Amino acid sequence: MNWRFIHLIERNFLVWRKLFIPSLTTNLADPLIYLVGFGFGIGSLVGSVNGRPYIEFLAGGMLCYSTLNSATAEALYSAFSRLKMQRTWEGILHAPMTVTDIIIGEWVWAALKALLSGSAILLIMYALGLAHGFRPLMVLPVLLLLGLCVAGLALVMTTIAKGFDFFAYYFTLVLTPMSFLSGVFFPLRSLPSWLQDVALALPLAHGAMLARGLVFGDPIPHPLSSILLLAVYGVAGVLIAVRVANRRLYR
Repeated sequence: MNWRFIHLIERNFLVWRKLFIPSLTTNLADPLIYLVGFGFGIGSLVGSVNGRPYIEFLAGGMLCYSTLNSATAEALYSAFSRLKMQRTWEGILHAPMTVTDIIIGEWVWAALKALLSGSAILLIMYALGLAHGFRPLMVLPVLLLLGLCVAGLALVMTTIAKGFDFFAYYFTLVLTPMSFLSGVFFPLRSLPSWLQDVALALPLAHGAMLARGLVFGDPIPHPLSSILLLAVYGVAGVLIAVRVANRRLYR
């Protein structure tokens, strides 16, 4: 296996290290506000969901929501800056690196940043008494897989985008509906049956089911199918991104 993509991960890490605090704060602020605001505010009105306090139900979803936010931001805005504005990708191609190396490096780097954001939410859950023992740590590989899935899809958008404004379509037509249909804020069973079917075709729904099952012991209907779906989304996204990026950089 070719491991040249690790050099790109190292390069991105060295740059990100200088902006560690503002970067992590930006990725955590939104899900943390949702967790505290919705969890304690709406939780006092809702009561319990699936036999547990609403804030626990929400926290399981926030693990994945934070992961999604971080992976998306890195694979969209940061990666596009390196592609279009800074032209870093073109510079890297003068080294013994290929477009495939660049895309895989960006893919894995975005997933690792997403894992960090999800891990931070998990630490907050421990601090709030929502997670106990070592069992919740089993969710970390799932968060990494979800990060790879989301980053793969985002890189497709990055490679075809002409400007930052293009990403508004992705947020409006893909990310926002997926965030509200995937059982992050309320159970999937609350949706009409046809919308439940739509939700089950979305990666975030499967990430949320896996996360709640591993953290709280909730039943996971088809764990292997959920893992496979996340993997297929991620790999398919990377393959498409490599193809489009090759055309864009070598035209």
